Amino acid sequence: MLIGYARTSTTEQKAGLEAQERDLRAAGVERVYREQTSATGPRKALQDALDYVRESDTLIVTKLDRLARSVGDLLTITRAIEAKGGSLRILNLNLDTETATGKLMLNLIGSIAQFERELMLERQREGIAKAKAEGKYKGRKPTAKAKANQVIELSASGCTRERIASQLNIGVASVYRILAESKAKG
Repeated sequence: MLIGYARTSTTEQKAGLEAQERDLRAAGVERVYREQTSATGPRKALQDALDYVRESDTLIVTKLDRLARSVGDLLTITRAIEAKGGSLRILNLNLDTETATGKLMLNLIGSIAQFERELMLERQREGIAKAKAEGKYKGRKPTAKAKANQVIELSASGCTRERIASQLNIGVASVYRILAESKAKG
């Protein structure tokens, strides 16, 4: 059986998810698992797809970056598929782990992709350090501190810290920090 997996990082990327599903269906996929979640978070649909794979099944993805976040992650996924007697196919690379060449190419491409990502992150860190040194980098705008007055008002009205966090869409730790700072001031 051909099993497809499609993923986008955010819910705003509906067109990307639909395009992946279209390409998977065109490749003959009978069952598609899809999700909209970051590769760094839990990927329930991927786990469900891996659980569903049986002997002689093929898990198909449109692109490597839709499947794995690192070489280690890629190896874990391919081992799980191979342990069940299945294979992995990546459409945009025309790569299939059913062949020895496909397995070799997957490992090479995965290593190169991780290398490129690490270089990009290194350049990003260098750019941020340079911008900070020049006083141009301010970082992410603090969202919880902007809501400090609301936190204090809700706390004074008897709301629990958890309820305040939920209502204002901020972390519970931020609520505790804001209230502690408020108490220290006065």
